[in-house]
Amino acid sequence: MNIKNRKFIIRILFYMIGLLCLAFGVAFSINSKLGVSPVNSLPYIISLITGNEVGICVIALFSFYILIQIVILRKEFKWINLTQLVFSTIFGYFVNFAKSVLGDFTIPTYAGQLCMLVISILLVALGVCLYVDVKLVNMPMEGMTAAINVKIFRKLPFHDVKVIMDCTVVVIGIMLSLMFLGGIEGIREGTVICALLVGKIMKPMQKVIVPMIEITCFQKANSVLHTHETGTAMS
Repeated sequence: MNIKNRKFIIRILFYMIGLLCLAFGVAFSINSKLGVSPVNSLPYIISLITGNEVGICVIALFSFYILIQIVILRKEFKWINLTQLVFSTIFGYFVNFAKSVLGDFTIPTYAGQLCMLVISILLVALGVCLYVDVKLVNMPMEGMTAAINVKIFRKLPFHDVKVIMDCTVVVIGIMLSLMFLGGIEGIREGTVICALLVGKIMKPMQKVIVPMIEITCFQKANSVLHTHETGTAMS
């Protein structure tokens, strides 16, 4: 196996680890009882409304996010990004797997819940950093965020646009919950904290992760990146 193929396999491995970290972040946020993480707040509420598993709702909603990308980018949409459907399906199963591993595990007291929330935030931020920085293909939420970043919020860095999109998803989730469930379900202070902090935590985290990935996956040992643009095309 030549170096190029080996590097590509390593990129896929990092990507999958990122998805798994994100899935466990979701599971920790659900078990914290302080609110589901923003990226999965909407799928979680839809699962409560429809009675389907969270993982199935993740796959369905993420497919809708891909459709939004196509509408926003039009001719600029690269059809290789339809592979997001494959990774969305894998992520959906990862979420169900993470939930089965954690089961009903919780840490007693409000301080314990906050501890679980912190773990969730760190895992979500780490997961997003890993699968975005290997520059294979974005997950649908980040792909949609990147498309909006390119077409609407052109002057803002990606992590700031992510904060905006996370908050938007949370607001939509609250509206659906009030309309169909008669109250706010799955969204609490933890969801809002995640929406505000994940994007911010990604910025310092990427200062460590990006150079590591550049060296490991792209053979740029002398390159230290301080800024990051998300890639949407599989190379």
